[in-house]
Amino acid sequence: MAPAEFDFLLPPDRIAQHPARPRDAARLLHVAADGVHDRAVRDLPALLSPGDILVANDTRVIPAQLEGKRGNARIGITLDRPLPDGSWHALARNARRLRPGDVIAFAGGLNATLHRRDPDGGVVLAFDRDGEAFAAALRTAGALALPPYIARPAGPEPADAQDYQTVFAAHEGAVAAPTAGLHFSAGLLDALARAGILRTTITLHVGAGTFLPLRDENLETHRLHSERGHISAEAAEAINHARAAGGRLVVIGTTSLRLLETAADEAGRVRPFAGDTDIFIRPGHRFRSADLLVTNFHLPRSTLFMLVCAFAGTGRMRAAYAHAIAANYRFYSYGDATLLERA
Repeated sequence: MAPAEFDFLLPPDRIAQHPARPRDAARLLHVAADGVHDRAVRDLPALLSPGDILVANDTRVIPAQLEGKRGNARIGITLDRPLPDGSWHALARNARRLRPGDVIAFAGGLNATLHRRDPDGGVVLAFDRDGEAFAAALRTAGALALPPYIARPAGPEPADAQDYQTVFAAHEGAVAAPTAGLHFSAGLLDALARAGILRTTITLHVGAGTFLPLRDENLETHRLHSERGHISAEAAEAINHARAAGGRLVVIGTTSLRLLETAADEAGRVRPFAGDTDIFIRPGHRFRSADLLVTNFHLPRSTLFMLVCAFAGTGRMRAAYAHAIAANYRFYSYGDATLLERA
């Protein structure tokens, strides 16, 4: 397989710059064995069955975009993930002259020392504070790291602070939002509960690697950036109990799906998990966890489009995306959603 096999032409005006309001008013393309069906996200209670269980990612997005200085040089930093020793892996711009030991100064008195450069092109930074003091400093010095296709020449708008956070957000640590969750509202969750749909959450902190283009033409050797995940014993038990009782596992977002596939055993039982995952799901992957997937429309040639092709079938997804483009669906993070049945 090569990335070109997952290419398609997307008119630029299909890229959403703002979300649907209210959130659950977004359109939903149901991709089923018998074809595609145009729905709305708020139709989910009618499309699912009592006893099905929703699994959402409850990561919370942090203001991970920082602008600092080393002397007179301006350095752009996008935090990626914390490391076990308390330092941070990050992506850096205008940093060719940075050397280990250099100090980068940010707004509000926050400072970071460069520990090393990594082979993946990132840098490792040690900040001069941690815990709540570091979180407070980020709120002062940082900004949301919105995807590059959301045009914000002057930086994130005030509304983005709420728009780019899901209703499930609880545990700080993500650089980017798990965007399928952006379609859910408190009202929709209530409607799902009244319909007998169960729900639990897991945590995958989405890293800055999600913004990087796919440069490796050989998919067999391509490696994704690691991301930190956690599945509690309670969440694993809820998932396994629901499936044993005949309920379907309805996964909200590719981030949740990647973590579940990392934690599921050969029999499909989900185990408690705490650690990093760099799983790369592409056609040929044998799924062990999800029965249905709620996800947004993804970029051409992206690893996420490869994932949905693996889940629902490449031919089916190509036809679904062609339908979505012709029917003026809105694409990417602030766009519309799909409900995919597993091939």
